[in-house]
Amino acid sequence: MTDFAWVDQPDPVGVRDLLDAVSAADGRPSLPDDGSLPGEYRGGDRLLAVRDGAVVGFVGLNTGGDAFGRQVAELVVRPADRRGGIGAELTSRLLDHVGITEGTEPGDALRVWAHGDQPAAAALAKRFGFRRAREMRRLRMPLTGEIAAPTLRDGIRLRAFVPGQDEDAVIDVNQLAFAWHPEQGAMTVDDLRADEAESWFDAAGFLLAVDSDDRVVGFHWTKVHPDIDGSPMGEVYVVGVHPDAQGGGLGKALTLAGLGYLRDERQVDRVMLYVESDNEPALAVYGKLGFTLWDADVQYAH
Repeated sequence: MTDFAWVDQPDPVGVRDLLDAVSAADGRPSLPDDGSLPGEYRGGDRLLAVRDGAVVGFVGLNTGGDAFGRQVAELVVRPADRRGGIGAELTSRLLDHVGITEGTEPGDALRVWAHGDQPAAAALAKRFGFRRAREMRRLRMPLTGEIAAPTLRDGIRLRAFVPGQDEDAVIDVNQLAFAWHPEQGAMTVDDLRADEAESWFDAAGFLLAVDSDDRVVGFHWTKVHPDIDGSPMGEVYVVGVHPDAQGGGLGKALTLAGLGYLRDERQVDRVMLYVESDNEPALAVYGKLGFTLWDADVQYAH
């Protein structure tokens, strides 16, 4: 028998055991190497499915919403317990929890991630009246070939992020560069400072483009995952350019600088990134650099 309940403080060990099993089977989510939970699984409202004392299903609902006020949920089921109705029950209880009933007019108040764009997730979404609203592509490339040197226009130089000094300037650029983005556009100074406390944070790999007055006009925040398919992997985590500095190749220069850092300083031989499927300019740049499609995540809306 499986028990379902919304809880205030789920057992982090039980949830981590579930996520370990899910990550081993699906390659997602990316898990911190210190045994803690990823940020998207820590707060908000939590729904657990428990069988024989083990967490076999989980819903994490971000009630604060994304940058456009939509509640966003993560829903996972332990691989060994899939196709047994747990996902459907979790989805039904999630809809009840947020007040969406059968016959509700189509809208965009709730979004749920489906990592890997699996057919089973698509079928579940269709059953409960969700529509496919967003596709986040994951690209990858080897870092074994030549990486071109970045070309910066006159008056622009690169330097590393300085904790305690650069947070406000980076967030100012970030909010302007990603005003359209549901997650990145909502990032705050407090969020950035919280990331600085994470084990993966590397200030030397947080590259800033600054002008002659040391004003931040762009940045490339890199990241290294300690174990993806058995070995470390770099990530082009965020590349942001102030709107006034766009169109002059700064984004490409920052990307190249970060790739060089990941290969030469962090000693990784492959790299990944996430990009929206409708961001054609970014897809064109990454394609020319040698990135190819790995897989995709989908958000379903209700």
